[in-house]
This record gives sequence, C-alpha cells and structure tokens, in this order.
Amino acid sequence: MGFILLSAGCAIGIGNVWRFPYIAGMYGGGMFVLFYLLFLAAMGIPVMTMEFAVGRASRKSIIKSFTELEKPGQKWHIHGYLGMIANYLLMMFYTSVAGWMLYYFYLMLTGRFTGKNTAQVADIFQGMLDSPSVMTVSMMIIVVAGMLICSVGLQKGVENITKLMMSLLLIIIIILAVRSMTLPGGIEGLKFYLLPDVQRMKDVGITETITAAMNQAFFTLSLGIGSMAIFGSYIDKSRTLLGESVNIAVLDTFVALVSGLIIFPTCFSFGISPDMGPSLIFITLPNIFNHMAGGRVWGTLFFVFMTFAAFSTILAVFENIISCGMDLFHWSRKKSSLMNLAALTVLSLPCVFGYNIWSSFQPRGAGSTVLDLEDFIVSNVILPIGALVYLLFCVTRYGWGFENYLAEVNTGEGLRMPKGIRIYMTFILPVLLVFLTLKGWIGF
Repeated sequence: MGFILLSAGCAIGIGNVWRFPYIAGMYGGGMFVLFYLLFLAAMGIPVMTMEFAVGRASRKSIIKSFTELEKPGQKWHIHGYLGMIANYLLMMFYTSVAGWMLYYFYLMLTGRFTGKNTAQVADIFQGMLDSPSVMTVSMMIIVVAGMLICSVGLQKGVENITKLMMSLLLIIIIILAVRSMTLPGGIEGLKFYLLPDVQRMKDVGITETITAAMNQAFFTLSLGIGSMAIFGSYIDKSRTLLGESVNIAVLDTFVALVSGLIIFPTCFSFGISPDMGPSLIFITLPNIFNHMAGGRVWGTLFFVFMTFAAFSTILAVFENIISCGMDLFHWSRKKSSLMNLAALTVLSLPCVFGYNIWSSFQPRGAGSTVLDLEDFIVSNVILPIGALVYLLFCVTRYGWGFENYLAEVNTGEGLRMPKGIRIYMTFILPVLLVFLTLKGWIGF
C-alpha cells in the first residue's frame, strides 16, 4: 500500500485537477475520456512497468540504475544524468506552484477572500505573483518541509506522510465532488463532462482529440525521468509490476475523473467557463466560493486538496533527488537532504523572479515566463525522450533485453505481461513516443 500511494502520489499532481477536466470538456467529454483510458493502457502502463523493472532489478536510483544493468561498454547510463537534470528542472518550478497552493490555503482559511469582489480577488492573485517575498517564502516552506520529511527516511518520513496525505486527499475530493454535484445546475456540468459528444469532437477535430488523449494519458504518470523507478528499487519481488502499475494508474485516473466532478458542476452552476487554466483555480473558484453557502469551508478544503496533490509529487521527486546524491557521492541521507535543500532553494528562484523582478524575460513569446520554459523542457523534451530510452533499453538486444525485462516484470503474484506483447512494444510503441516528442517540439 505504501508503494502504491507513494507512486500514485508522484503521478497525481495539480495537472490532474485543472488540465484533465479542461481538456476533457474541450475534446468531446466522454469521447475524450474513452480515448484517454485506451492510451493509458496502451502507452502509460507499459512504460511505467519498464521504469519499475529497471528500478527493482538494479536497486539503484536513476543515476546508477542503467550502470547496474547495461552490458560492458554501453552508454545507457548517460540517460541517468539527463533524468537527474529533469528531476531538478521539474522541482525548480513545481515548488513555486505548490507554494501558490499553500498560500491560497492560508488565504482561504483566514477569510482573506470574504467580501471581495471579482476585481479584488484577481488583484490578490496578481499581488502574489508581483511579490518576490511572498513567492520566495511560500516556495521555501515547501522545499524545507519536503527535505525535512525525506531526511527522516523513506518509511518513517516519506511513506508515512504520503499515506496520510493521500488518504485525506481521497476523502476530501469525494466530499467536494458530492457538494459540487448537488449545486443547482450541476447536472448540466456532468452531462457536458461525461456524456460522449461526437459532434463536439468533430468540431475540434478527431485527430486532435486522439492526440490530446494520448498526450494526457502519457504525461499524467510523470514517466521517463526515473521518478517512478526509485520506488521500484525499494519494492520486493512478491508482486508483479504490471499489477502494481495498473493499481497506480487506476488511482491516478480516479483523482483526475473526480476532479472533473468538482470543476464542471461548480462552473456550470455559476455560469463559468471551465477552460480558464490557472485563472480558474486562483481567480474564478475563489469568487465562486465567495457566493456559495459555507464557501470559506469548501474553499479551504479545495486548497488543502490542491496542496496535498502538489506536495505528494514533490516528496516523490525529492526522494529521487536525494537518492541520486547518495548513490553518486556516497552521502548519507541527511547530508544529501541538506545539500539539496540549499541547491533547490537557489535553483527555484528564477521561477519566482520570472513573475516579478525578471518579468521582462519572456522566453516563449509575449506573456511567457521562466516557468513556461522550464515546463516545456521537462514535459515536451526530456519526459518523452526519457520514456523512449527506457523502452529501447528494455525491448532491444542492444540494451537490457526483452527477456530480462519480462522476467523482472512478471516476478511475483499478480497480473502478468504477455510475451506476445513484444511486437507491439518493439515496433509500435516507439513510433507513438516519437510522434508525441515531435508534436511537442512543433508546438514550441
């Protein structure tokens, strides 16, 4: 259970809450969800089993796992350094966004939105972004808390806290979903979200819908940078890795789907478009909570949920980063935690300053920020390339080899990976991953 909740915590993030419902609504509701589930099974779960298999067979973090399994003279271990860079890059902006959630939880808890009109709520969000001190303090609280928990140890620290957070997260989203669905007009939001709408899909484009579902199914699991492999390195061989991967994907999908049950009925009840991205979370929803009976309570619960979703990912990636320091430099856990506390505090500052002091630096065009650039590099470059590396390493004779991968993934009790899937994994899945990579680069 600890393994499942830790891994699911890494996969479950803030993207599950505002991106999945928005994309689902845009691309035909139930039709998009069906395609998403198809690609989750066809792409996400197979690559997840590969990360877990490499981790469990090597018993090392990403920085050393390929070294343990590759043949003499091979260079697969180079990806370990790319994966470590990606983990740092991800945390360089994710810690700031988690800080936003924590700060909004504080604002909602203390009633700072009570009585505010729409313009004043928007000013609060902009005021947060404009303030280097608020952004820095919020980010540092997240970094310090995460590193302290990880320094205690995997089971005493990370696993115990993640179990508690994930349990509370699941309870909170169910409570919020029930409340949202009972709002006046909420049923219309559910219809828009869950009923298949072929015409809406045709209007957007069938190819675009399929591509969007493929993209969401793959990237929701945070694959390719070893963030899952580290937990594979800790698990014993009593259970098959396919069964565990399915459990994690189901939990991740459950949170994404239930998030839609919160967002859509709420937005439809108050006549709000659910396709507003960050402004939906930080401007629109606080306004809605202001006009809802008991809104301060519901708003506080919502931002507790958002903080847990973000912080569970941070704990998982911090564990990977700390383990890399222990493997590479032979540091103790506490020393690696302390060194990375200092490093990530400094490395996270460009994202913070990108909204204020360095706001004139717009790397992806007018209105873009440092966060946009960091997010693009991780999501559209390193994640798909990393996943392709894991795939080729596991299925080709030039890497670890399919037989070794299959033996590892099928060790233990549970769902087994069929041997006949080799053709699909060797010839079709790589093409899908290359397509995703090229699509991301073209989108730049």
